[in-house]
Amino acid sequence: MKFGGTSVADGASVSRVVDIVQSCHSAGNEVAVVVSAQRGVTDQLITMATELANNTDSSGIEPFINSLRIRHGKVLLESAEDYADEVGILLEEQLCNLENILNAVHNLRELTPRSRDYIITFGERLNSLVVSAAFRQRGIPSATLDGCEAGIVTTPNHGEAMALPQSEEKIQKRVLPLLADSVPVIMGFMGCTDKGVVTTLGRSGSDYSAAIIGAALDADEILIWTDVDGIMTSDPRLIPDARVIPSISYLEVMELSYFGAKVMHPRSIEPAMNKNIIVRVKNTFNPDHPGTAIVRGERRDTRVVKALTYIEKVAMVNICGAQMIGRPGVAKAIFSQLADREVNVMMISQGSSEANITLVVEESQEETARQALSVLVRQGMVRQVTTNRDVCAVAVVGSGMAGAKGTGGRIFTALGNGGINVMMISQGSSEVNISFVVRQEDGPRAVRILHDEFHLSEEDDE
Repeated sequence: MKFGGTSVADGASVSRVVDIVQSCHSAGNEVAVVVSAQRGVTDQLITMATELANNTDSSGIEPFINSLRIRHGKVLLESAEDYADEVGILLEEQLCNLENILNAVHNLRELTPRSRDYIITFGERLNSLVVSAAFRQRGIPSATLDGCEAGIVTTPNHGEAMALPQSEEKIQKRVLPLLADSVPVIMGFMGCTDKGVVTTLGRSGSDYSAAIIGAALDADEILIWTDVDGIMTSDPRLIPDARVIPSISYLEVMELSYFGAKVMHPRSIEPAMNKNIIVRVKNTFNPDHPGTAIVRGERRDTRVVKALTYIEKVAMVNICGAQMIGRPGVAKAIFSQLADREVNVMMISQGSSEANITLVVEESQEETARQALSVLVRQGMVRQVTTNRDVCAVAVVGSGMAGAKGTGGRIFTALGNGGINVMMISQGSSEVNISFVVRQEDGPRAVRILHDEFHLSEEDDE
């Protein structure tokens, strides 16, 4: 079970987490728990470390450390009063370590990727002690493990580390023996290299931790506890009658996640997918709701479109020129230039004439992309590179689209009838996702039109 930041934000929430775990554990199930930092703490750690590296004033360190002391101490008292003194000492040790490294960053005026990773793990380090104490308060034996102690061995890519295959054996050796008579609490979001250097796992890192551990232990289920009832057909802020999806495939979730939906990161799905383990997204604050089951989805889906996602803050990059026609190596040159500048390409479309290639990138990377591609203009490989920020992307996702005739026609007819101009279309050969670009102002309305067109607010007929 993994519990996110909102699920462990205060004493009442932590007690609710204990209720959930206790119910499962008392039923005879072996349970390992992965916890995130309390909501907002990781962002605070990043901000503080960055400011100290670029500021001569270190007076903010002491008040910051004290705020963490008060915040975690309060939750500890509310959820594990009998262990307040014992665990309070451990919290102080962690806070002292954090204070020392923050002072070091300030004195050196340097925040390296390595030190940044170490600093931002303190949210999990502090919170895991509190959650583990709350279990013991209820009579459930529990101990804490950081990602390294749990056996998660990663690549050395600070901020975006990936788990290595040898993690499985280490996790089995270190975590499995604990399950028989206790509930281990494992710090999410972190692992370490084979040399013991702390790394973090990037976006949705705690989900990734849970998936790695669940897969290594051959778990029956990996439960992701959050603050929503499950994965929804669309953003409820755009679509008030958006519905929780009872079941969705690994591939569909990866497509939704890649295109901006706030669901599990694709990396968090892969370990479970490799072991064919069900991943279930549930609401800590509404535990009786069945949530969303993420499964292999081998049988044909009766619903053509499963969900829609809408991505703001993107830019469209248009690369054109007659000199591109029939010229080998143009695409290679384009993507090499972008890769060298670490620009992530979200969507690609190319005309059959080969005179035009259109890309979608994050808005924050638009200028970098334009500068990178200007090299090719100067070399005469392409004629012109233009960009447009006044756009957004919409992704239509559903495994039922594969082989279903007329789906594209329904999508673009509905948009046309709604007076929405489509500026770019992209579709992969899997037919699980049809993505397109429209003007920024048309994005929300496009989602509403398609949500109605495919009756996504109606309950599944399965």
